[in-house]
Amino acid sequence: MSGFYGVDKRLVGLVLATILLGLAMLLAPGAARAADPAAFDHQQTGFPLTGAHANVACEGCHVSTVMTKTPTRCTGCHDNGIATGKPIGHVRTTAECDSCHTTTSYTKARFDHSTATGTCASCHDGKQATGKSAGHIATTQDCAACHTVSTWIGAGFDHAGISSGCATCHNGTAALGKPSNHVVTSAPCESCHTSTTSFLGAGFDHAGISSGCASCHNGTAALGKTPNHIPTSQPCETCHRSTTSFAGTAMNHAGISSGCATCHNGTMALGKSATHVATTAACETCHTSTTSFLGAGFNHAGISTGCASCHNGTAALGKTANHIPTSQPCETCHRSTITFAGTAMNHTGISTGCATCHNGTMALGKSATHVATSAPCESCHTSTTSFLGAAFNHAGVTTGCFSCHNGTAALGKSATHMTTTNLCEACHRSTTTFIGAGKPDHTQVTGDCQHCHNGTIAKGKSNGHKVTSQDCGACHRTTSF
Repeated sequence: MSGFYGVDKRLVGLVLATILLGLAMLLAPGAARAADPAAFDHQQTGFPLTGAHANVACEGCHVSTVMTKTPTRCTGCHDNGIATGKPIGHVRTTAECDSCHTTTSYTKARFDHSTATGTCASCHDGKQATGKSAGHIATTQDCAACHTVSTWIGAGFDHAGISSGCATCHNGTAALGKPSNHVVTSAPCESCHTSTTSFLGAGFDHAGISSGCASCHNGTAALGKTPNHIPTSQPCETCHRSTTSFAGTAMNHAGISSGCATCHNGTMALGKSATHVATTAACETCHTSTTSFLGAGFNHAGISTGCASCHNGTAALGKTANHIPTSQPCETCHRSTITFAGTAMNHTGISTGCATCHNGTMALGKSATHVATSAPCESCHTSTTSFLGAAFNHAGVTTGCFSCHNGTAALGKSATHMTTTNLCEACHRSTTTFIGAGKPDHTQVTGDCQHCHNGTIAKGKSNGHKVTSQDCGACHRTTSF
């Protein structure tokens, strides 16, 4: 369709309509109010004006009164042309401004580290962003080696490869140093602290330390005395010789002579055993050694009865296996309280059964030279105080005298006895005395008469006898003088 001078009639009509509409708006009442930005609802555009944007004049963004196609991305305006853009020292990033900034203020931006390029220190250099503080640990490692992107606090230092120089950082300023109750020492940290993950479990090197233990072992700086420790004012090293363990300590008893039960009560130190002699006497009454409980000498002063209450084989030495069988109290025979030896058996009331004890094992038995007999001891031995003076009971014995009367087992021929090979019983008829022996059988006599008839062994010459040197047999017969 063509109109004037070949111009499209429809285009002409559109232009005229636009002009007329503009004129109508200018001439219509309230047109001035419609041009007021405060009366326009910018929310309808899909780009609400919030924060500092709400106070910006329309022409600050809408250049040359062009209302359409105005940029909605921050960098579309904040390009240091239309509006302020990134400063020279801005953190290097390709992220949009609103990734970190709000429309309220450029300050207090929340940086999204996931969009960061380069190392932490490229921004955290103290200019673009907070850098190392003056008291920061001296290190060339990247921030990320210890710190996280959420907070500076709680950074975990990687101690890998560090075995010395701990105090360079652990000085109480750059990093945690010694607490106020730390053991007093000038040794390097690493002398005792071998772990880089915890201060706990450090093993103190006691090399060269032989005194002054309590300066640390006071219960605060280091382990001190336990509640059940032996009460003492002695230095630790008096008893504790080991620097690796408190166990096995030997108490130094030097100068201690009383009050043993103060410690030896079964709690602080070893007390009485279950089998200990029942007594209320002080330990030191019997135990005189401070190195061993063995060898204690029980003080029996004043004790005269009741021995078996202790001497029962458990609390104290009891009867031996070869002890004389008896139900009598110990004190019946044992008079000494210092030795069992030398005890005199109380034979009161005992008249039989001697061989039960006098068997050579429990008590003295027959000697090697004892008269051969199967008769009970008490047949001859009537005394309980001595074996001597025993009277042999010859009842029924008529022969074999010499088997005992041989000068060893029993009395034999005297030195002045008549020389004869006759048996004892040939002349001696009595078993109670040798005196009054019957007339000897001269047929058994050897030698001359005066060998016996000399006035000593046998009757000799009377005072009125005829003087002669002849043998008796020259005149006398053996049947009668």
